[in-house]
Amino acid sequence: MTHNTPLSPRPARHIAEGARRVLTTAQLRAHGVSPAELADRCRPGGPWQQLLPGVYVPHPGPLTSEERLHAALAYAARQTPAAAVPSQPGAADPQPHRPAHPDAVLTGLAALTLHGFTASPPLPALARIDVLVPRLRRLRTTGFVRIVRTAALPAPEQVTGLPVAPVPRALADAVAELSDAGMVRRLLTEAVRGGHCDPVSVVRELTRARLLGRPHVVDAVDSLVAEGRAVAEGRLYRMVREYGLPDPVWNVDLRLPGGPHLGGLDAYWPEHAVAVELDTRSPREEEDAMWSEYARKRETLERLGITVVHLTPRELRASLEQQAAVVRTALMASVDRDPAAYVVVVPRS
Repeated sequence: MTHNTPLSPRPARHIAEGARRVLTTAQLRAHGVSPAELADRCRPGGPWQQLLPGVYVPHPGPLTSEERLHAALAYAARQTPAAAVPSQPGAADPQPHRPAHPDAVLTGLAALTLHGFTASPPLPALARIDVLVPRLRRLRTTGFVRIVRTAALPAPEQVTGLPVAPVPRALADAVAELSDAGMVRRLLTEAVRGGHCDPVSVVRELTRARLLGRPHVVDAVDSLVAEGRAVAEGRLYRMVREYGLPDPVWNVDLRLPGGPHLGGLDAYWPEHAVAVELDTRSPREEEDAMWSEYARKRETLERLGITVVHLTPRELRASLEQQAAVVRTALMASVDRDPAAYVVVVPRS
C-alpha cells in the first residue's frame, strides 16, 4: 500500500450528503478519496472546491463565515489522528475533551467579532482571518488566512466551539494591522466600556507587541485610560448605591488648615475618616514612581488617622459586593480608632 492508496473503498459522494463542512487532505484520504478523484472533483466547474492548501469543501457555492473560520483553523493546525476522521452523524466523539485545533487560535478582527465587538467588521466583510500559531511552525500566509506567529499561544477561549484568543491579545493583533486611528480608538474603547477587559491588560499586550511607538496607538491608549477611569468611577457610584453604603463626598481634595495639599480622593466619608482612591495608573507610566506617589499619600493620610482603601478597576469589575464589604468594614472599624486630625475638604479642581 502506498501513501496515495485510499484507506476505504467508500464512494466520495457520501461526504456531501450531510451538512456542509471543511475537510483536509488527511480527512479525505480517511474517507477513501484518492488524489486523482480529489483533483477531478476540484476541477474548474467541479462539485468541490479547494479553499487553501490541503483544505477543501464538498460543494461549489459561496462559503459561509463558519466555513471560512474552520478552513483557516484547518490550514493552520497540525493534523492529529483524532482530527483526521470527522465524526459521522450520531457517532460518539472518541475524545470529546480534546481540542480540535490544539495549536491554532483565531485572533485579530475575526476574534473580536466572535467576542461580540460591534466596532469590528462582520465576519463576511473580513478579507483575511488571522490565526495564531507557534513561532516555529513552517506556515505561510495564503489566501484569506494571515499567519501570526507567537512564542507562546495564549490559552484560548471557546466561542461557538472555536478556539479564540482572549480579548487583549486579539486587540493587539488587530491593532498591529490597522492604520485607521478612529478604528483603533473605537476598538479599545469598546473593550473597556463593554466590560471585555481592563485597560491594564490591553496596554500590557500593546507594549509586548511594541505598538506604543505609533502615534495613533498612543492617542487611542490615552483615551482608553480615560475611558477606564470613567467606567471605574461609574462602578464605584453603583457600589455605594446598590450595597447601601452611606453617601460619601465625591472627588475631593484634602488639605491641612492653612497647610499643604494632601491629595485628591475619589470618595471620602468625613465622619468616619475613610477614603477610597481608584488605582488607575497608566501601564505606560513608570510603575515604581507612580506607586511611590500613591504610597506617600497613603502614609501621610494614615498618619493623620484617615483610612485609605485602594480599589482597582479590575476589582470593581470582578465583584462589587466584595469591594463594598471592604469599604463597609473600614467604615465600621472607624468607631474603634482615635479621632482623625482635622482636615479641610474641598471639591477637586
